[in-house]
Amino acid sequence: MTLRQVTLAAPIAVAAALGIACAGSLELTPSDAATVLAGHHLDHPNPALPGPHDVLTLYYGSGTDRNRPEYRDSVAIVTETVDASGLVSLGASAKSRNSYWGFSPDSFPINARVWYPDDPGPHPLVLVVHGNHNMRDFSDPGYDWLGELLGSRGYILASVDMNFINGGIREENDGRGWLLLKHLQEWRRFNDDPDGPFHNRVDMGNIALIGHSRGGEAVALAAAFNRLTRYPDDASLEFDFGFDIRSVISIAPVDGQYLPADRRAPLRDFNYLVFHGSHDGDVTSFHGLRIFNRLQFASGSDMFKSAVYVYRANHGQWNTVWGAHDNGPRSPRILALDGLLPPEDQREFGRVFVSAFLDITLKGDDRYRPLFRDHRVAGAWLPKTMYITRFMDSSFRPLADFEEDIDVTTGSAPGVTLHGTDFSTWREGRLDLRSSNRATTSSSQLNQALWLAWNNSYRGSDDPAPPAAFTFSLPAGLADEWSVGPETTLEMHVGALDDEPGPREDPDAEEEGGEGGEEGDRDRSGRDSREDRQGGRDDDEEKPPLQLTVAAIDADGDTARVGLTGYGALRRPLTIRVLRRRDIEDNRFANPWELILQHFSIPLGDFAADNPAFDPGTLRAVALVFDGSDAGTVVVDDVGVAQLHPGFRAARVPTG
Repeated sequence: MTLRQVTLAAPIAVAAALGIACAGSLELTPSDAATVLAGHHLDHPNPALPGPHDVLTLYYGSGTDRNRPEYRDSVAIVTETVDASGLVSLGASAKSRNSYWGFSPDSFPINARVWYPDDPGPHPLVLVVHGNHNMRDFSDPGYDWLGELLGSRGYILASVDMNFINGGIREENDGRGWLLLKHLQEWRRFNDDPDGPFHNRVDMGNIALIGHSRGGEAVALAAAFNRLTRYPDDASLEFDFGFDIRSVISIAPVDGQYLPADRRAPLRDFNYLVFHGSHDGDVTSFHGLRIFNRLQFASGSDMFKSAVYVYRANHGQWNTVWGAHDNGPRSPRILALDGLLPPEDQREFGRVFVSAFLDITLKGDDRYRPLFRDHRVAGAWLPKTMYITRFMDSSFRPLADFEEDIDVTTGSAPGVTLHGTDFSTWREGRLDLRSSNRATTSSSQLNQALWLAWNNSYRGSDDPAPPAAFTFSLPAGLADEWSVGPETTLEMHVGALDDEPGPREDPDAEEEGGEGGEEGDRDRSGRDSREDRQGGRDDDEEKPPLQLTVAAIDADGDTARVGLTGYGALRRPLTIRVLRRRDIEDNRFANPWELILQHFSIPLGDFAADNPAFDPGTLRAVALVFDGSDAGTVVVDDVGVAQLHPGFRAARVPTG
């Protein structure tokens, strides 16, 4: 396709906004992904491989557990019970539950199984906690695959027992989070005890929390409670924690099961990893994106967050006890299990990402940092499926995150303006989840984004139309204020949809056919789409990834451009079928897919390589030019700049 001159004219011409002499237009040439600087995959050991340490195991707990012999007969360290009655209510099931367990919430045990290196350390401490499950089908042994790996790689991992608050109770995730912090208090005591097995073995300055399902929300709540002096729902309960929780990992979490002070917990200043399977038969939408979105970083910190959507992964196979039965014992009659990843493949993904994340955030080993921005750098280590990744670090400065107001022409930073040309859709709106979970009535991702749809053809004409373009214009001085330069990256999250609007009306064509009429109604509705004119498309035919150009313009009007697909595939939504009966699935879910936006990161130095005259330090505009695909719809979010971390310079994936 030949790209014609793209005129970005009134009402906000880029030329006028920039104050440069370019006759109200940008001259762009066809994008060519092959011209983007190519690189290589990570040349480091696979973080899922066992480390150099022999692994020891032990149990700590009450020493009196009625149902768990390991916490009755095998404890190496005896712990005191804690009073959780102010946080956990058993409701109508209290009598039967207390009878089974032999204790009530006022005397919950502090039980865990531990894997640790046969080495004096000190070693970083990691707690992992399960989510809700049949309370008699004990869940804490199900993370042995993490315990063996992390113990061998120099971590202490404790799998925490919270089976006694599993089952048919609700709104107990505050209790789960609080119990994790009570475990950390015990670990402080273990480390200080000169007669104990962990004396001076624990690096209490490097702590991580991992949670699965309800546990995935509980670990975020624990990180929030860790900073508080009192319980949000009852100030008579004092908190005194203040641990060095540097990292949090949520595996297929819920969000909103517990709402402190009737709102979702504000989160700040910890590294965060969340992953979720597309074929999750329990938490059927990626609720962890809400946690990802509201986590904030202090200026000047060196932290990051990453979200990974794993195609064909389910809910339970992250835990060897739970397995493939996300809906309980009758799951084979309800769920479509044939298409799931093999359980060991699913856990292998977990080994790679969890181990690499902890190496970065608890040990300062930045070799694996590129994995969290682009999974393709570790393609040889990962199961053969599809992934969508999101990433943001503490250096990110938003040009437009679409959260600040309802004005579609303004960005997030003062003076940033937005303008679109030749779109059939240009709007801002919320991102929805595929479905709501029982833990919350909301189906929203609690996130706003930009929606753009285009068609680069004229109705009734074979002549191509100028490509649609969307521009983010920066005010004078902003690039200098933010220290923008070649080591700065342009960041954005982008997702593609299957929707393709009909051709445009040619503004220079003579009007034909008068007003109204059946033909005119069809034209205005956009139902005469390009696919219709080409005879339609088979429902099972996969549409190709969308292509577009990203252009950068400096204060002198020098323009450079790269192809977006040189930095990742802009896939259309991945089809999901969780239930065996398609009619039930169609009635339950609004779409057979979930809209997850892909992260793209483009060093401004790559633009300078395309056009040496381009000066990143005087960046005045960024344009998305839809020149590679004739028609389509995209959703764009979190457009901004960040500083290129040294850990990213070593790895670039091949383009094309």
